[in-house]
Amino acid sequence: MESLNDFLSQLSTLLWGWPMIILLLGTHIFLTIRLRFPQRKLLTAIRLSVRPDNQAKGDVSQFGALATALAATIGTGNIIGVATAVALGGPGAVLWCWLTGVFGISTKYAEGLLAIKYRVKTADGKMLGGPMYALERGLGWTWLAILFAIFTACASFGIGNTVQANAIATLSRETYGLSPYIVGAFVCALTGAVILGGVKAIARVCTMLVPFMALFYVLGCIYILIVNCHFLWPAIQLICQSAFSPQAAGGGFVGTTVMMAARFGIARGLFSNESGMGSAPIVAAAAQTRNPVRQALVSSSGTFWDTVVICALTGLVIVSSIIAYPDISYSDGAALTKVAFSKIPYVGAPLLTFGLLTFAFSTILGWSYYGERAVQYLSLKFKKHPSPTPHHPSPVIVYRVLYIVAVFVGSVANLQIVWNLADCMNALMAIPNLVSLLLLNGIIVHETRKYLWRDRLDHDMEEG
Repeated sequence: MESLNDFLSQLSTLLWGWPMIILLLGTHIFLTIRLRFPQRKLLTAIRLSVRPDNQAKGDVSQFGALATALAATIGTGNIIGVATAVALGGPGAVLWCWLTGVFGISTKYAEGLLAIKYRVKTADGKMLGGPMYALERGLGWTWLAILFAIFTACASFGIGNTVQANAIATLSRETYGLSPYIVGAFVCALTGAVILGGVKAIARVCTMLVPFMALFYVLGCIYILIVNCHFLWPAIQLICQSAFSPQAAGGGFVGTTVMMAARFGIARGLFSNESGMGSAPIVAAAAQTRNPVRQALVSSSGTFWDTVVICALTGLVIVSSIIAYPDISYSDGAALTKVAFSKIPYVGAPLLTFGLLTFAFSTILGWSYYGERAVQYLSLKFKKHPSPTPHHPSPVIVYRVLYIVAVFVGSVANLQIVWNLADCMNALMAIPNLVSLLLLNGIIVHETRKYLWRDRLDHDMEEG
């Protein structure tokens, strides 16, 4: 197990070196400029996300698709992930994480656009889409589409499943003394009860869960920042200074470098909002929308809520708590999070517990859909049996069963191995997706000009 962890750690370091940082941030910045800063359309995006478009084609509402995507992205990356970035890269990692979110809005916009542009309709009327369809139908690169689908299916068991289950089990053991085996079995049952109902059941649960849990967490963080108000401005200064100057970190962060701050901040930023990873477009393709740009705007608002708001608040809470309470240990992200939140009387510990439990469980639900669609794509490419039989069950059913079992495995797994595996899968998914975004940027600009720049958001796709 130790050898496997060392291998994954080395692979993660290799994948998240300067080339990946340049590719990821470069794509974010390139698309921001190429699309004339779509971040300025954020209010329009939020308005569209809450306005039903029931006459449009799709499986779920635009808000349902957004809620499912947010359910998958608002997870332990927003809490423990940010703290891990601070523990490993210093306070400056918070700024890099935030910047990844700001510029990542453009990338999430582009992903959502291509998801609708190249989605397909199955014989039973369901919408399928995502980077694998953009790679195949837009670029003709079926081999790379297959690789992306494989990486997605594997990633669903890491970032979307075992990481989250491990967080739930660890928190339940440390807070309530519950056995990970009992917690794992309980979460398995809840997961199975939802995902066996398909995308509509997942979207229905996420639509109810996501707004409540996000609002509760944001209000709790604001309360903590009010308590820490005297340390808020010093925290902001420390974050900004240490993002570009290793000497500014000081204290328990001696030894961190700008490269470390950038690497861990960007990695956790991607883990948090998944802009550029290619996961969110898979559910965006199922949305009821008139044209690609409407859903692109809705999708882009997810990155704003996830990273620009929630991760930023988490980072400020952690860094301000570190300044306020110098006795806090910096060595471990999970421990740092727990101590930082528990320093706030009454609301700190319950807020952390509620946030982790709900965020982690919602991520398990959202990622089950991503992995399922990836498996479905692969099964269509390598299908040998015309229809499922008792001897040859549907690959989707097999995937769902394995996914539920993996929830239990993740509950008792080693957290460090799980995190390293998640980082590796993130990078392997991001590479083919970013390639498709860069090579299809002309299509993205064309569609944006047709519907957004010419003020035709209410036009159907067929109206050209």
